[in-house]
Amino acid sequence: MALIVQKFGGTSVGNPDKIKQVARRVLKKKNEGHQMVVVLSAMSGETNRLTDFAMQMQDIPDQREMDVLLSSGEQVTVSLFAMAVKAFGDDCISFLGDQVKINTDSSHTKARIENIDTERITTELNNGKVVVVAGFQGVTQDGDITTLGRGGSDTTAVALAAALQADACEIFTDVEGVYTTDPNICAKAIKIDRISYDEMLELASLGAKVLDIRSVTFAKQYNVPIHVRSTFTETEGTWVVAEDKAMEGRIVSGVTYNKNEARITVSGVPDQPGIAAKIFTPISDADIIVDMIIQNQDTGNGLTDMTFTVVRSDYQRTLQLLQEIVEKIGAKGGVHGSDAITKISIVGVGMRNHSGIASTMFRVLSNEGINISMISTSEIKVSCVIEEKYTELAVRALHDAFELDKENLPEEENIL
Repeated sequence: MALIVQKFGGTSVGNPDKIKQVARRVLKKKNEGHQMVVVLSAMSGETNRLTDFAMQMQDIPDQREMDVLLSSGEQVTVSLFAMAVKAFGDDCISFLGDQVKINTDSSHTKARIENIDTERITTELNNGKVVVVAGFQGVTQDGDITTLGRGGSDTTAVALAAALQADACEIFTDVEGVYTTDPNICAKAIKIDRISYDEMLELASLGAKVLDIRSVTFAKQYNVPIHVRSTFTETEGTWVVAEDKAMEGRIVSGVTYNKNEARITVSGVPDQPGIAAKIFTPISDADIIVDMIIQNQDTGNGLTDMTFTVVRSDYQRTLQLLQEIVEKIGAKGGVHGSDAITKISIVGVGMRNHSGIASTMFRVLSNEGINISMISTSEIKVSCVIEEKYTELAVRALHDAFELDKENLPEEENIL
C-alpha cells in the first residue's frame, strides 16, 4: 500500500461531470489498496471570473480581500468532489487550507508555505477516507486566508506530499507529460519518460508551463517523486525524480522558449564603480525582476553599455523609470530596447560532461540566419535572446540538431 497525493487542475474539474470522472479515477486507485490525498484547483476560468468581479469593486483590489475571494473557487470543487465520492459509495472529507493548517507567511496573493499540520489528514486516512484538500490557499499565524499565486495548487500538492512523506505526487493536467519541446510548434516533440529535478527547474524557469517552479523546488528538497500525466488517458506520463547516471547520457533533454520578456539597453554609461548599483537598485525597489544582464567592455573612452531583460509587462514601466536614472548617472547614449524578443534555451544534465553544446546551438541559429543578441549559461542550460519572429524556426532547428525525437532514457520499473 502506498500513500499517493494526486492533484487535478482547473481543466480536469471544469464542470460537475468532470469532477465525477476525477472521483472515479481516484477511487480506482484507492481500490488498489492505496491511501489517497487529492488536491484540487478551482474550475477552469473561475479565478479569472472572480478577479473580474473584484476589479468592478476597486481599481486596485485590496490584497487581503482578494485572497478571501479567490480562495472560494477551490472550496466549490473540493466540496463537490467529496459529494461525488460519497455518491459512489465510498467516504471522503474535504479540507480548506485553514482547516488543514497549511501555514504560510502573510504575503497576500503570493504567499509561501512555511509548514503543514498533517494530523487531521493522517487521522482521516487511517479511518479509510479519501482526503481532498483545496489547493492554492493557506492561512497566516493570525488566521487570515492567503493564496499562493498562479500555479499554487501544484505547490500545495507537492508540499503535502513532502509533509506526509508520500510515496509519490501525481500532477494531472491536460497534457500527457513533459515534452522535449512545445508539440504545438514542433511535430517531432516526444514525451520524456524521466527527467531530473534540476532539468525540470530550468525548464519551468525558462518558460515551460507544465509545472510551477515552486513545486519542483519542494520536490527536490524533500525528494518527492512527481508524476506528470494526463487526466484524460491512462498513459504513463513523465517522472520528475532525482538525477541518475542514465540521465547524464542524454546531453540535451529539451528546448524551451519564453516570449514574456523584453530587452533594455542603457548606452554610454560611465565605466566606474557603483554605476550598476545606481541603475538596478531603483528597478529592484520598484519590484521589477531583472533576468539576464550583459555589460560591454570599455573600449577606451570610459563608457560602456548595460543590457538586461525584464518581464514584458514591466517593459514600459522600466523605460520610464530609467529616464530619470540616465540623467543622474550621465548615460550619454540614453535608453532603448525591444519587447519583440524571445529567450530560447536548451537544457540537459549531460551538458556538464560534454563540450561543444553551446557552439552547436550558436551554429544552428547562425545557419538559419537568426541573430543572437544576448547569451546566458549555467551548468545545464544555454539561453539566447533572439527576435520573436524567429521563435518557431529556432525551436524546430534546435530540436532537429540535437535529435531530441530519438533520445530518451531506458525504461525503468514504475515507481507506483
